[in-house]
Amino acid sequence: MRHLIPEFEKMKARYPAGFESSLVLPCLRRIQDDRGFVADSDIDGLVAYLGVPRVQVEEVLSFYTQLRRKPIGRWHVQTCRNVSCSMRGAERLIDHLRKKLGVAPGETTADGRFTLSTVECLGSCGTAPVVMLNDAYHENMSAEKVDALLGGLE
Repeated sequence: MRHLIPEFEKMKARYPAGFESSLVLPCLRRIQDDRGFVADSDIDGLVAYLGVPRVQVEEVLSFYTQLRRKPIGRWHVQTCRNVSCSMRGAERLIDHLRKKLGVAPGETTADGRFTLSTVECLGSCGTAPVVMLNDAYHENMSAEKVDALLGGLE
C-alpha cells in the first residue's frame, strides 16, 4: 500500500482538513484495483495513514459488496438474485452456474479461473436475469447464454 501514498495525497488535497474519513472508500477502491482485494495489512496501513478508527474502515468493507477481503478468480461471475431477477429465473441460473463451475456462491474454482458470487442487485431489473462477468453486464441471461459466455473465455 505504501506505493499508493502519493495518489492518496493527491486525493487528500481535494478535501479540507478534518475530512480524512471521506477518503476511506476511494482509498479502499484504489487498494483493491492495485492488489485485487483488501488485505488486513492494507487496513492497518490505511488506518495509520488516515488516522481513522479501524471500525470505520471495516464498516465500509462490509457494506460495499464490490470490495473484497480475499482474492478472487480471473473471471468474477456475479449473479443478481433480487426480486426482479429471481422472478425471471435467477435462482435456476445460479444453480446452473453452481453445477457448471463446481463451486458454491462465494467460492473460487480450484484452478483459480472463476469466482461465483450472488449480489442483491445489479440495477438492471428490466433486463433480468443479469450476470456480471468482471465489469461487463450480460442481460436477459439463460443457462444456454451463460454456457456460451463462459465457453468463450480463456
